[in-house]
Amino acid sequence: MEIEGKVIIITGGAAGIGAGLAERFHQDGAKHIVVADLDEKKVKQVAQRVGGKGVCLDVSDEVSIKALVAEVEQEQGRIDLFVSNAGYVSFEGLEGDIEALDRMWGVHVKAHVYAARAVLPGMIARGEGYLINTASAAGLLIQIGSMHYSVTKAAAVSLAEWLQITHANQGIRVSVLCPQEVATDIDKNMYKSEGSVAAGAKMAAGDGVLSSAEVAEAVVEALREERFLVLPHPEVAEYVKRKGIDRDRWLKGMRRFQDKLYEGKVPPGEWLVSK
Repeated sequence: MEIEGKVIIITGGAAGIGAGLAERFHQDGAKHIVVADLDEKKVKQVAQRVGGKGVCLDVSDEVSIKALVAEVEQEQGRIDLFVSNAGYVSFEGLEGDIEALDRMWGVHVKAHVYAARAVLPGMIARGEGYLINTASAAGLLIQIGSMHYSVTKAAAVSLAEWLQITHANQGIRVSVLCPQEVATDIDKNMYKSEGSVAAGAKMAAGDGVLSSAEVAEAVVEALREERFLVLPHPEVAEYVKRKGIDRDRWLKGMRRFQDKLYEGKVPPGEWLVSK
């Protein structure tokens, strides 16, 4: 897929990866870009920069996703690319609230389902369309210190695989974006934190911190090649290979990495230890 002339929706577009994609797609000649996010003020600013439309949207609400897709299809006649990008990170283990896990499941997994359910009928009717779902390298590997993030991002990768297998013969192309550390406002706050949050930030940044523009470049390249895995940090491919060859060895290595990150301190889940 080439971006020129395309109608695109991007969720989680107020900052970070989403904003970077909007700006790059605008540079590449997209016909119309709709940027959606909970932060209405920032998403309007991004939309203004790219000559598009900013929408305040909760991606965990299927009714809102359906309404947005219907509106764009009515106004533009089609949607060529839907980038389901909204997400956030937290650091907790079994001690974390189940309600927090449910909320993250809604944003990291159900939102991708809602987007596909809303946009695929129109795409299939035309015989073409593209979905990009943002997951994380954590979805292929793990996020030490965050059960919630690890589980939901792994599910996001599996969902993208299922969509690609199931709908490819109907003209639907699917990619899943799996970066490590990307420079965002969230990352700044993580580095200022202590304990689990700081350790998680160190883990993700092990292979360097990319700009949103660098991630957008990787996405554009993957779109042109119609490649499923989008790995802005190429080292991730080797880690995944090692994990697949010998899972027990990989787990042992990750335990050593965790010990190093936490410097001998107990990671999330210390409440399980008898006092």
